[in-house]
Amino acid sequence: MPFKPTFRLMLLTGLGLALLAFAWLALSPRAPASREPLPPTNEGAFAEPLAPPSAAARNDSLVIKRILPIAGPIKYGEWHWDAKNVPQGSVVITVDLEARVLSVFQGGYEIGATAVLLGTAEKPTPLGLFPVKWKKQDHYSSTYDGAPMPHTMNLTPDGVAIHGTKVEKGYASHGCIGVPDAFAARLFAVTPVGTPVYITKGMMAKLGDSLT
Repeated sequence: MPFKPTFRLMLLTGLGLALLAFAWLALSPRAPASREPLPPTNEGAFAEPLAPPSAAARNDSLVIKRILPIAGPIKYGEWHWDAKNVPQGSVVITVDLEARVLSVFQGGYEIGATAVLLGTAEKPTPLGLFPVKWKKQDHYSSTYDGAPMPHTMNLTPDGVAIHGTKVEKGYASHGCIGVPDAFAARLFAVTPVGTPVYITKGMMAKLGDSLT
């Protein structure tokens, strides 16, 4: 006679199989936990201020590395120039109204210095930073009766410029910075348009100073 399982027997058999499967899973070795790194987050990304750039990262070509060895104050009509063995670099011009001296630096090395003529109380030489706007080798004033202004390097819209002239005690300009003609020619040759000209009063630069 064929065996016919009852519903109760089927239920007990299914329950027994389920218990065996659970026991097998409980005793099986587990796979090791994943060590994949978590994706980065932006949390706290701006919690600390950025560190300032190191001294090595600054523009070293604008730090003064040499001052020309000039004995005593520069007299009217006197000028000095020495660019021998000076590496190529940014050109910066400084003018101090109190000392009445113009200096030119290339890559941080002073290559030229001269006494200058300056403006009067009525037409003063302005203070500030003035990039060279344009240059003209043979220029004549359109304001002052066609006065010659050789090797002109214009600084302002109203005509203030660095240019060659006769630099003598007792003379003055209408706001321009007058330099000896021979010096003006050398300065003109090394000064591209856009060169910064810093005009100060009583702020002579020294070794290690920045030219900006």
